[in-house]
Amino acid sequence: MTTEVSGSNYNAATPNSSSAGGGTNLTSDFDTFIKLLTAQAKYQDPTEPMDNTEYASQLAEFSMVEQQVLTNDNLGSALEQLGLGNMAALTGWVGMQVRAATAASFDGTNPVNVSPNPAAAADEVTLVVRNADGDEVNRISLPVSAEPYDWDGTNFSGDMAPAGDYTFIVESSVDGEVVLSEMAEVYTTVKETQLAGNDVVLINETGFAILATSVTALRDPGAATAEPAAPEEA
Repeated sequence: MTTEVSGSNYNAATPNSSSAGGGTNLTSDFDTFIKLLTAQAKYQDPTEPMDNTEYASQLAEFSMVEQQVLTNDNLGSALEQLGLGNMAALTGWVGMQVRAATAASFDGTNPVNVSPNPAAAADEVTLVVRNADGDEVNRISLPVSAEPYDWDGTNFSGDMAPAGDYTFIVESSVDGEVVLSEMAEVYTTVKETQLAGNDVVLINETGFAILATSVTALRDPGAATAEPAAPEEA
């Protein structure tokens, strides 16, 4: 299954290759420089040997390139260790619920808590519910507010939608024209943490990967579903 990442145009299956690509190119240039310098020394004309000043300058360049390669290697290693440290720190999130712009799993019974963030200038807000195939299941009018909304699982006909993964798109309109359309945030349970390049991603129950930096809230699922305590009798 292809892993999609919410909160960023990021492919969790493809590590960040910018630094790696730069290091590869630099190493290639370094190897080429050594070959050229060796060939130049090997095939120089004995009657007109290489100028000492020029040779010293080339050796200095050789040393600079070597230091750059070593610096890049050390930096890459440090970033990798930092990423591993971040992932280890977030393993405590496994089993917790995080709020982020991603798909949510509907169990066919319990409502899904949606956190919309409509445009402040909107005069009409619509919550568009889509199933895993991208088909619209329902369109619900919401107030121009960031107050959470509980989708009860009903479709256009008022019937209960089947259990599955759903996404919630908030459309903000002004004078009948949609000016902003973005995915709403929902709470989902973290099943796994992964390191993708230098980024830590959280895999939720829908199989989506969420950038850890895009999470806006964290809660204990037990506390979220716990029944309120009955009042004690006097």
